[in-house]
Amino acid sequence: MTETAIRGEAASRRFAFRPLRMRGMLVPYALITPALVCLLTFNVLSIAVAAAVSLTNLDISGLADHSQVRFVGLANYRAMFVDPAFWEALRNTLFFVALGVPTLVVGSLAIAIALNHSKSRFFRALRAFYFLPAITAIVAISLIWGNLYNSQFGLLNWLLSVIGKGPVEWLSDSTIAKFSVALVAIWRGSGLDTIIFLAALQALPAEYYEAAAIDGAGEWRKIFNITLPLMRFAIFFVTVTTLISWMQFFDEPYVLTQGGPVHATTSMSLYIYQQGFRGNEFGFASAASMVLFAIIAVVTAVQLRGRRGEEA
Repeated sequence: MTETAIRGEAASRRFAFRPLRMRGMLVPYALITPALVCLLTFNVLSIAVAAAVSLTNLDISGLADHSQVRFVGLANYRAMFVDPAFWEALRNTLFFVALGVPTLVVGSLAIAIALNHSKSRFFRALRAFYFLPAITAIVAISLIWGNLYNSQFGLLNWLLSVIGKGPVEWLSDSTIAKFSVALVAIWRGSGLDTIIFLAALQALPAEYYEAAAIDGAGEWRKIFNITLPLMRFAIFFVTVTTLISWMQFFDEPYVLTQGGPVHATTSMSLYIYQQGFRGNEFGFASAASMVLFAIIAVVTAVQLRGRRGEEA
């Protein structure tokens, strides 16, 4: 076979395999297309709609008669920034974030390390039970904790009476109610974070710990010199997701206290719900949601930038 024939045959083979190669390149994009459509429809598009609605006076009557809807510019934002309830909701949200995020991240990491080091069957079974709060309905959780917090016949006040202490208004005192609501959210969120940390711990190379044991390192030195440095990405991921979740804190205040007493547990998300679905001011509620979205976006961007700087 001549050299020209060999080259022609090779070229024909490349041409024959080109459609297969193109098909292989297009398959991944075809598989992620449904997810992209859902993301654009329910996330990006909804944000754009909320931004547009925040510049109007849309209310429940405007949904039936669009002719009543008119452009008001930044009037909703100006009204929101002079509303004392907005600033109180923002302060409450920052309080919940400052209390819940460090407690949840540190506590879940400590629980995961303890469960990972234990080899008994009891602690292996306990790993599954720690995930139960994450998959239990918030209504059921809140009903149980509501009964525990009950000032008249709750278990917590009964335990206090056993040691001679008076009853505590767990959900009626404006200061104690914040901690009570946050405690329920910390308990509920610990399951998911613990499972994530456990998965990361079990993926760590055992060679490092074997070498540290040969050098005579104790358990605490292994944790601080090996476990925590190798867990940086998992800790960063849990911190970011937990922070976003607590910035959107809604379920526990809504079910347990309805934002009370005297707006003491009203978070930003609950404030948005009250303005939109109770006050029927959808334009005002959309403006508040855009402010919350901007805060979350800025905080997340700062964390991601710090992470990239640390990696560099």
